[in-house]
Amino acid sequence: MMIHPYQLTDKVALITGGAEGIGLGTARVFIGLGAKVIITGRTKETLKAAQEGLGENCIIYQNDVVDKASHKSLIDFAENHVGGLDILVNNAGKHLKKPSLEVTDEEFQAVVDTNLNSVFALTRTALKGMIQRQNGSVIFISSMSALYGLEKVAAYSSSKTALLGMTRALASEYSHTGVRFNTIAPGFIESKMLAKALENDPERKSRVLRRTPAGRLGKPEEIGLAAAFLASDASKFITGICLPVDGGNSIGF
Repeated sequence: MMIHPYQLTDKVALITGGAEGIGLGTARVFIGLGAKVIITGRTKETLKAAQEGLGENCIIYQNDVVDKASHKSLIDFAENHVGGLDILVNNAGKHLKKPSLEVTDEEFQAVVDTNLNSVFALTRTALKGMIQRQNGSVIFISSMSALYGLEKVAAYSSSKTALLGMTRALASEYSHTGVRFNTIAPGFIESKMLAKALENDPERKSRVLRRTPAGRLGKPEEIGLAAAFLASDASKFITGICLPVDGGNSIGF
C-alpha cells in the first residue's frame, strides 16, 4: 500500500523544547500522522507529563540545547535507540522583553546562544546522518519579529532573523544531498505565557487581534500542521523558505 505523501508513517522526528506550547502541539500532530517523536526539554517532570498525553510513540530525552557538548549523545540516542533521524524541529528558544538600552551583553548573548548558536550546533550534528542517508527535513522555528519590527525584543529579534539566513545558507549548500531546510514564522499562538501577557494588557490584546486578519490567535497544532507539511514528502521540492503561519498577521495593518 502506498503511503500518502502527507503521512509521516515510521519517520523519526526530534523536537527540541517539545514538552510544551508549539513543540508539544507539533509532537501531537507528528504522532497522529504516524511518526515516532523524541521530545527534549530541561525538566523531567514536564517531559513525562507530555509523554503520558502523547502515548507510546513519544520518547523523552532530558536535555538543555545550550549544552552543546551533549548534542552528540542526543543524536546518537536517536539514531541508535529509535532510528535514523528523518526530521529535526529546532523549536527550543529563549525570550527576553526589555528596553534595548537596559539589555546587558550577558543577556543578549544568552538569547543568541539558545536561539542561534545552539540551533546551528545541533543541526550540524544531526546533518551528518541525514546526509549519509540522503534524506531529511530540518525545520527552524523563527518568529514574526524576524519579519517586522517589534519593540523591546532586540536580542530575540536578532536571533530569530538570523535563522532565516541560516536556512537559506544551509539550503544552498546541502539541498542537493536530499536534506531540506525550511523555517516557520509563527504569529501570535495560544500559550500560557501569551495568555498571561495579553490578559494583563487588554489594549495590546486588542491590537494583536486587530492586526491579525483571521481575527484570532493561532493554536500550537496549527504550527504543527505546517511543520508536518514541511517534514513530509508532500514538500520534497520545497527548501530554503520561510513560511509565516500567523493568520495574516505579517501582512495585516
